[in-house]
Amino acid sequence: MRAVSFLLAIVALIALIAVGGALFTVSQTEQALVLRFGEPVVGRGLVTEPGLHYKLPIVENVIYLDNRILDVESPSLEVLASDNQRLEVDSFIRYRIVDPLRFYQSVGGIAGANNQLASVLNSAVRRVLSEANQREIVRDERAALMVKIKEQANLEARKFGVAVVDARIRRVDLPQQISEKVYGRMQTERAREAAEYRAQGAEQAQKITAKADRDVVVLKAEAQREADRIKGEGDAERNRIFAEAFGKDADFFSFYRSMQAYESALKTSDTRFVIGPRSEFFRFFGTASGRNGEEPAPQKK
Repeated sequence: MRAVSFLLAIVALIALIAVGGALFTVSQTEQALVLRFGEPVVGRGLVTEPGLHYKLPIVENVIYLDNRILDVESPSLEVLASDNQRLEVDSFIRYRIVDPLRFYQSVGGIAGANNQLASVLNSAVRRVLSEANQREIVRDERAALMVKIKEQANLEARKFGVAVVDARIRRVDLPQQISEKVYGRMQTERAREAAEYRAQGAEQAQKITAKADRDVVVLKAEAQREADRIKGEGDAERNRIFAEAFGKDADFFSFYRSMQAYESALKTSDTRFVIGPRSEFFRFFGTASGRNGEEPAPQKK
């Protein structure tokens, strides 16, 4: 009885293993190849519908392939344009597996396809960009050139069972050494322009300063001339008034001038005179009329 139970358990286990080996699952992002001894099984060799599927255990195996859009990036590539200008180009392509059997037989998998397509992309980029000049590559014809790269890459990629759906040039630059030389020339040119502008500014500043100095000298001279004229007129007017006053009352004029002399000579500072008290300078200190002797009696009218 125990032997029969053990045998049944073994048979059940083998059946379970057989059933498990006969089923496989395909996800939404995959497609599968069912191969029998390396060749696709007729009628069900390609599985594109997601879900649970079957195969014969041991004699058949399943290869899973991605059915999404994949991309391949090319490393920085130096290209010689038609105007002999060297350029560094970064590019990439996007592709889809359209013939899974050919894809599997030619490149084996995604890694092998990426290696092959990177070489295809480099060749297409070199061929297309070598027929265009720098301005067309950088600006004028960039979109058209990417279309040409896509078409040429697609022709080569068909033998791998893939279709190129897009090709793009990400970046176009001058090589490092040439870029440094270009930047050096640009810096030199900008420095020359800056020096020229500074020289022009200094020249204008000197002209403005010279004109301002000349104007200052002229204005001062004119102001001094006008001041001298006005002062001369004032002195003349003063002398005229003094002359009229002297003519009207000589004694008062003499008194007034002496008072001015006293004010100028006898300052609050340290003023010293070595002079006699009866000197002519102090004649008004003795009498109001400034004459020696008695004051004259006022005349009766």
